[in-house]
Amino acid sequence: MRVLVVDDDKLVAVSLKTILEADGEITVVGLGEAGDDAIRLYREQHPDILLMDIRMQGMSGLDAAECILKEDQAAKILFLTTFSDDEYIVKALNMGAKGYLLKQDFESIVPALKAVYGGQIMGKIPVLLAGKGSFSYHDYDISEKEQGIIELVAEGLSNREIAEKLYLSEGTVRNYISTILDKLKLRDRTQLAVFYYKNCG
Repeated sequence: MRVLVVDDDKLVAVSLKTILEADGEITVVGLGEAGDDAIRLYREQHPDILLMDIRMQGMSGLDAAECILKEDQAAKILFLTTFSDDEYIVKALNMGAKGYLLKQDFESIVPALKAVYGGQIMGKIPVLLAGKGSFSYHDYDISEKEQGIIELVAEGLSNREIAEKLYLSEGTVRNYISTILDKLKLRDRTQLAVFYYKNCG
């Protein structure tokens, strides 16, 4: 498996190279420090997987991934970050990234790479990514008002922004979202957004 590593912290990038190459099945074909490095090296090396930080100086990992995926829809990108930020996770997965891992979780990196190489999607989002089917809100007793809130959550709006848009109080929006999560058996806003994109979006 050929892996390209891009992280603006040189120490992290070198450490990742060491960890990955300790596994006999993985070869690190390049190290980059920014989003533009990721694009250039991806074009040059055509790695099996791009392991990349989300937040970097200059061009972010998300911007680089968007560019790469436009050129190669089959690109396998696994994001590494120290920021457990739901907004980034949703954007990354909706964009077509194959997963999301925290840098601190070093022991999971090699298994995650192998899973992604085998076609799986990794990260804290569970099996909500199975693809659109014959989904119906009616089956979950979701009202039209609740559908509208789900769509706004999926667009990345905060509770306050949703409240202003729908002329509701912030507390009412929180209650709506809590009820929606219960009905759909989901844990948080991230799962709700991914659920929407994969089933309804």
